[in-house]
Formats: sequence, C-alpha cells, structure tokens
Amino acid sequence: MDNAQLLISGLANGCVYGLIALGFVLIYKATEAVNFAQGDFMMLGAFVTIGLTNTEYMGLPFWLALPISLGIMGGLGYLVDRLIIRRLFGESQTAVVILTIALGFVIRFAAGLIWGHEPQTLQNPLAGKEIRFGGLVLGLEDIAVIVVTVLLTWGLYVFFSKTKLGLAMQGASQNQLAAYYMGIPVKRVQGFIWALAGVVAGIAGILFAAKGSVDPTTGLLGIKAFAAAVIGGFGSLPGALAGGLIVGVIEPFASRYIAAGYSQIAPYALLLAVLIFRPHGLFSQVRVKKV
Repeated sequence: MDNAQLLISGLANGCVYGLIALGFVLIYKATEAVNFAQGDFMMLGAFVTIGLTNTEYMGLPFWLALPISLGIMGGLGYLVDRLIIRRLFGESQTAVVILTIALGFVIRFAAGLIWGHEPQTLQNPLAGKEIRFGGLVLGLEDIAVIVVTVLLTWGLYVFFSKTKLGLAMQGASQNQLAAYYMGIPVKRVQGFIWALAGVVAGIAGILFAAKGSVDPTTGLLGIKAFAAAVIGGFGSLPGALAGGLIVGVIEPFASRYIAAGYSQIAPYALLLAVLIFRPHGLFSQVRVKKV
C-alpha cells in the first residue's frame, strides 16, 4: 500500500514536470528553439495566480482569477517572442539558449522582489480535500493535476496533428523560408506558439501551487522538466508527458529505496542512459528534416 501511495504522489508530480516539458516541446516544434526559462514561467504563473486569488493580495474568486492569470501568462509569452526572440532572428540557437537562461534569472529576481522569497501556497477550493479508497488517500489536488494534464496533452496532440494551424506550425519549424513562400505567416505563428507555451506554463504553475508551496527558486524545476522532455523525445508531446511521469515516479521510489545523496541523481542517471542508448528519446520518431 505504501508503494501505491508513492506511485500516486509520483504521478502527480510527474504531471507537473510533463506540463513544463510540454512547453519546451511546443516551442521547439514550432521554432526549433529551446526556452530554458520555461520552468520560471511556471513559477511566475503560480505567483500571478496567488497574487490574484489569495486574501492577503487581491482576493479575487478562484474561478475568476484562473482565466485572468492564464491570459496574463499568454500575453507575457507573446511579448517575449515579439520584443526579444524576434530580434535574434538569424542568430545561432546558442544565442537563444543564453538569452532564455538570462531571462529565467530576471523572472526569479522579479518574483522575489514582488512576492518575497518565503514559500507561499495557493488558496483554492480543492485544498485539504481528499478521497479515501481502501488504504489509499487521494488528494483532490493530485487528481486534478493528473486529469488536467492528460486532457491538455491529448488536446495539444490533436491540435498539432489534425488542425491546419498545428500543421502550419510544424511546417514553419521544418523550414521557415519554405513555409513563408507557401503563405504561412511565420512570425504570427511563432508568436501564437510562445503565447500557448505561456498558457501551458501558467496551468502547470497553478496546479503545482495548488498542491504545494512555491518560492522563486521553484522555477529550477525546469531542469527536471527538460530532462523529462529529452527522455520522452524532444519533439513528441505524448513523449513529454511520458518523460515527466517517468521522472516523477522515479523520485519518490528512489528516495525510499536508495541512500540519501544518490536518490536525487536517479532522474539524471536515467537521462544519461537514454542519451547513450536511445539519443532521440524513448517515444520519439526519428524525422528527417527537409531542406
């Protein structure tokens, strides 16, 4: 029964990693850029919702604060692309990586300046509520995290594989010049995908803050989410979720059964093994880029 409880806890944490990893994959699929500030976007989404909802701040009703928070995060993602990323057009991917790492530092500094550095939790209608099933105790926050993550991943997968806009985004990532000549508004598509990644990060932040405390260093969870994205396959949306679940499940079992000091490196040991034996990830399909 203890193992089942660990599994549920790991799945809930893994879903948060998976949502952050989805943000990595979304931007990569559309622009072939890696946003290393995605974890910090998640942390910022959590704090924005806390600022709107908690009684010591604005005290808005939870269900009213949700769309406002997601709108803010979507707008922020669009502005990052419009004001910063587009200015690097034609530069190397290394320049984008360095810029997004620096952006993460700026977001963490701003969050600490506005909301402080003490851990805070989100006041929400699911807090403290649970369902008992046999000997298992299922927190409603954990159930919400799992359900929302699965539905969101499925929706994004259908969007990218079945809709004209999703296919246009993938075409733009394959060859931006060819996509432009085919009539695809490449810059507008990229702005939309950065906004969508901001919304996904906001959802991840809300779910994480609903089940645990948040402080400005919470954005460093993006490192684990990046590992999850690589493990699952960096261009695969279902792979990002699967990688997040794998990392999330490994952590509690490693903490239980492996000596302290070694358990924390378990996800990265798995990442190393995947890079050696299956460099494209466990669930990716190798794709030849057409030029």
